Amino acid sequence: MMPGRKGSKSCSPSADDDELDRSFAAPSTSRVIMTNARRLRMSAAARSTQGHSKNRVTYYYNADIANCYYGEGHVMKPHRIRMAHQLIMGYGLYQHLQVYRPWPASAEEMARFHTNEYVDFLQRAAPDTLRAQYSKASLDRFNINNDCPVFHGLFNFCSLSTGGSLAGAVKLNKKQTDIAINWMGGLHHAKKSEASGFCYTNDIVLGILELLKYHKRVLYVDIDVHHGDGVEEAFYTTDRVMTVSFHRYGNFFPRTGHIKDIGAYAGHRYALNVPLKEGITDDAYQSIFQPILASVMERYRPNAIVLQCGADSLVGDKLGTFNLTLNGHGDCVKFLRSYNVPLMLLGGGGYTPRNVARCWTYETAIALDRDLDDQLPFTDYLEYFSPDYTLHIAPSARPDDNSRKYLNRIKEEVLGNLAALPAAPSVQMQPIPADALNCLSDAGARRDAASPDDRLHSSIMDDVTVDQGEFYDGEEEEAEGGDCRNEHCATENRSSGSDADDEL
Repeated sequence: MMPGRKGSKSCSPSADDDELDRSFAAPSTSRVIMTNARRLRMSAAARSTQGHSKNRVTYYYNADIANCYYGEGHVMKPHRIRMAHQLIMGYGLYQHLQVYRPWPASAEEMARFHTNEYVDFLQRAAPDTLRAQYSKASLDRFNINNDCPVFHGLFNFCSLSTGGSLAGAVKLNKKQTDIAINWMGGLHHAKKSEASGFCYTNDIVLGILELLKYHKRVLYVDIDVHHGDGVEEAFYTTDRVMTVSFHRYGNFFPRTGHIKDIGAYAGHRYALNVPLKEGITDDAYQSIFQPILASVMERYRPNAIVLQCGADSLVGDKLGTFNLTLNGHGDCVKFLRSYNVPLMLLGGGGYTPRNVARCWTYETAIALDRDLDDQLPFTDYLEYFSPDYTLHIAPSARPDDNSRKYLNRIKEEVLGNLAALPAAPSVQMQPIPADALNCLSDAGARRDAASPDDRLHSSIMDDVTVDQGEFYDGEEEEAEGGDCRNEHCATENRSSGSDADDEL
């Protein structure tokens, strides 16, 4: 396990920001901030003259993903991906996308990161016979619990999520696309041999491992409200992947992602954590996101970028506590897209399905550099978006606990770590490993061997109609701010920024 600091409920609240920020290092970094501010202005001006060369966007979707069901009362609802897909189709964005139905990832491909024992468990476990198959100790070892239950079609769910990310990585490796989108992926909490936070297989890690076959350095950026702990842990000791996570910190799942956690050994300073408090707004978020990422791009010079677009950082999310609108969330995509570096966009959290669908549709349009009408098109899920039936959502009146002083302290610390980095790391020449088995070279043979009843050409879009009552959102489900992961109840996580956040 990676070293890290977890929030504590016993931390006493501080009187002001000065006490709150005592644990920040205090190097003389004001000159670093001024320099980076000038560089940000210069790099933004340079990018505005370059224009956008991105015109090949690949989109991965398999309708079977939405048929998976975590169980009654569980906040993770895979049908949100179908809702997003129908909006993407309804807006006509498919006309500008390369649409593919990815082949499910195999157990062998999952085992490139996960242990064989764990993958075998995912293959064999079934809810009807679970207690007869496995002891409680075995289930505890794999972290199977109410947050991460065994449900019908579990391995298929993992295969589809991972298959899309592997296929996108291969496309980027082969320079057959500029942006790859897999809203089925982004499951950033899964560990090498255990499930965590509704995530079973870490498609992000597997996708990045595939990208590393062709790209010297990969940048991973996480804008989910929860810390991207599984991805950070996987690459904590290497300089070939830089992880940057913007997340709610403190008495909030997974209670990792302290600003002092910056990697180890060869990966020292290649893990960056930006801990935030409740209620952050679009402007405040971008005031810290853009300067940090501009410095990352200049110092690290990644050859590929993976952006996890968890939608639980949006206002109104059932588990999230931020106050971002689609504009603030989408500006992160716009900013990274502007660098014209191979880019993979992945899904992640998001527990108010209609807002998840809005978000990922909007960000698909950003990838295509296209504008969308605020009036939603007709889809099978249109009634979910009542009463306004519009794309964009308004911010709430909740206070922003992130003061300007607090954000400046975070920015100063992170930019100081970046300034201490050596030149962008190089990689020794070595043979390029074989591509993921199911993605390109094998696809034609597998399609020819498929059953005629199952065969579907990869360029055909998937779209099916489902029962409108399934998993319908009721008003009683709309409370914000709770987070049930790892037994964290809503009341525990509704605490203000004065509790465990003060450990910062």
